[in-house]
Amino acid sequence: MEAGVLVEWFKGPGDHVAHGDIIAVVETDKGAIEVEVFEEGEIEELLVDAGSKVPVGTALARIDGEGEPAKAPEAAPARAPPPSPAVAEAPTEPRPQPRPAVPPPAGSPVAVDGVLRASPAARRLASERGIDLATIAGSGPGGAIQFSDVEAATPVKPAKPAPAEGIDLAAMRRAIAAAMARSKREIPHYYLSHSFDLSAALAWLENYNAERMPPERLLPGALLVKAVAVALADFPEFNGHYGEDGFRPSEAIHVGNAISIRGGGLAAPAIRHTNRLVLPELMERLRDLVARTRRGQFRSSEIGDPTVTVSSLGERGVESLWPVIYPPQVAIIGFGSVQQRPWAEHEALAVRPVITASLAGDHRANDGHRGALLLRRIEELLSQPEAL
Repeated sequence: MEAGVLVEWFKGPGDHVAHGDIIAVVETDKGAIEVEVFEEGEIEELLVDAGSKVPVGTALARIDGEGEPAKAPEAAPARAPPPSPAVAEAPTEPRPQPRPAVPPPAGSPVAVDGVLRASPAARRLASERGIDLATIAGSGPGGAIQFSDVEAATPVKPAKPAPAEGIDLAAMRRAIAAAMARSKREIPHYYLSHSFDLSAALAWLENYNAERMPPERLLPGALLVKAVAVALADFPEFNGHYGEDGFRPSEAIHVGNAISIRGGGLAAPAIRHTNRLVLPELMERLRDLVARTRRGQFRSSEIGDPTVTVSSLGERGVESLWPVIYPPQVAIIGFGSVQQRPWAEHEALAVRPVITASLAGDHRANDGHRGALLLRRIEELLSQPEAL
């Protein structure tokens, strides 16, 4: 992306914020991104008004904190030109401070800094149905307007057909096309594949799930993602970004997960520090990430942080896939479906559940010899799932 629209502020001047707080929502080609804070302190000034379209890299707010600021998460190198001074500079005239908040009458919609509190999904639906948010009483925290509030309101005019809850699929396709064209133009891809027996992993998974309620059960995808993350710790040349100064490995392992968006399109947000998560926590994060991404909702750190990507099309029934590296990453690992196949074992033939893993690597940062060892390490980890 080159620019985004700041849709909504959740915090204002004088508010205290801490690491991980969501303070704003930015609309992009792939949906709404929740902007997180990585420092602790007090918001001194908002530099961008709600509704403004700004280039990537523009400062949104100024935070006054004590001591050294917390380290921001590692992010992919910027792929857009820096904003012009006219856009990036803070305004020379002081901005007027907001008036003290006055509690609204019961049932009235709540506004913060002159902007009604409403979720991005509620805003999209209200726009599609031609409904004025000021006429809706919110049922969310602090009177915020939720999707269900808009859904229950009487539309002023007929709803406009909009696929994927208002996401501009044409813009998304253009963004995907630009990234993939750049990938195939600039990155010298090489491809490897490796098929192996998944019996041990599936048997362990069956025993694990038999003792738990459905919401606590694991899916095979969680094992695959965890195995990739653990294996990458021994193969750092596949985990990081390639920029103008060459390859920059990342100490942290943030695995991006390729997820299809309802109505079409694709996004690959990251699960941060994937290798450190125990399987139940990883499964919970994965469920949450898939649900939000398919609605076109993800957080800034999830989009900026992936150091490698995993793509799985097993549920679509394909045996294998040859994925395209997402720049500036240097590798992507794919998994096909689990197939029942004849399998030689101890000089005998048996039918076993077999999966094919594939790797697309960037020859500027790594090579096929190490790539083969990486795929074999993933197999080894999945043959001992209890260690994951």
